[in-house]
Formats: sequence, structure tokens, C-alpha cells
Amino acid sequence: MIQKNPYAAYNNSKIQTATPAELTLLLYEGAIKFTNIAIVAIEKGDIEKAHNNIRKAENIIREFQITLDHKYAVAKDFDAVYTYLLQRLLEANMKKDKDILEEVLGHLRTMRDTWKEVMAKTANGNNIKTKEPVA
Repeated sequence: MIQKNPYAAYNNSKIQTATPAELTLLLYEGAIKFTNIAIVAIEKGDIEKAHNNIRKAENIIREFQITLDHKYAVAKDFDAVYTYLLQRLLEANMKKDKDILEEVLGHLRTMRDTWKEVMAKTANGNNIKTKEPVA
């Protein structure tokens, strides 16, 4: 009998039931987590672990970039930011430079926090549907 990891089961359930907005937040948090792991790995001299986690962060950023909806003008700005982050991650990986990773981490945290604000405002806006009917 295969015993399941309850934490993995919970995470799997969380992902399967998440809204698109929540999935985006989870991806930002994943990129932050992998970047943090890479920084610690560099500090410990674990080059392979650093490389693998930088690649995971890159994959998340690429997914954000690929799924941009270019019918909105803001997509061009996000595309430029994602391209910059990917370039910095590539450079950090080649040099195993934790300072570059710290910079990327700062950008990712800002983007995640902004996304949280958007989610909160959207949720609040959706809850304010108490208009009086027009006579």
C-alpha cells in the first residue's frame, strides 16, 4: 500500500481548487521560494541545487510570459519585466551570484504583493453588489 504525504495531498487539492487569480499568486510564491532556496544553496556551495532552483524560478517566469494576453497594452510592460527577470536569473545562474538573486527576489516580492492587492480589491469590489434596482 502506498502511503500518501498529507502535505502533498493538501497542496495538490489547493492547486486543483484554486481560481486563476489564486494560481497566479501560488506561482509568484513558488518563484520566490525557489529563488530563496537558490540563494541558500549558493551560500552553502551547493551549485547543483542552486542551478536547479534557479531553473524552476525561470520556468515560472516563462509561464507568466507565455500566458500574457497581448490584447491588453499592459502585457507589453509585463513582457519587458519578465524578459529582464529571465536575463537576470540566467546571469545569476552562470555566475552563481546571490546578489543578483536578491534583486530578482525583490522584484518578485513586489509583483506578488501587488497581485495580492489586486485580488483583495477585486474581491471587495465583487462583494459590493448592493445597488438599488433602477425604477
